[in-house]
Amino acid sequence: MKLVVAITGASGVELGRKFVDYLPEHIDAHVVVSDNALTVEQFENRNVTLHKSDNIAASISSGSFGVDATAIIPCSMNTLAKIACGISDNLATRVAAVALKEQKKLLLAPREMPFSAIALENMHKLTSLGVIIAPPVIGYYANTQTLEDMERFLIGKWYDVLGIPNELYTRWE
Repeated sequence: MKLVVAITGASGVELGRKFVDYLPEHIDAHVVVSDNALTVEQFENRNVTLHKSDNIAASISSGSFGVDATAIIPCSMNTLAKIACGISDNLATRVAAVALKEQKKLLLAPREMPFSAIALENMHKLTSLGVIIAPPVIGYYANTQTLEDMERFLIGKWYDVLGIPNELYTRWE
């Protein structure tokens, strides 16, 4: 599976990094980190291909590269709005546009709350286009006890939606 993970915004970036950390080794992961998100050094020792946010000509920006799914975790409201309006001015928004045109899975994890009416309208528009809107919302049935448990639950749920097998959280029985 070829997976693009974009990390946008300045808040909640740790979830995006851990999403990448927990990926099974068989996943061909390509990571885009926005200028406001993280320093690239945090990914130097990971089994991923890093792409610069301003490199719109990167391999992952083409439908012919064959990306299976894209996840933007966290997804800033700015990035979400650009995707909803068809603006592709950086690599994260470009790979999202490619996912939409190729009808591939696209998961957005909006990171701010409460949501404004404009953000909700953009989410509704994207959902009607098949985008998966999955903000980091805790499922209390998973019996999470620690912050790490909560993070593993969120990441496991995102993996489920993307078709990535995992045992990151306790499932309902």
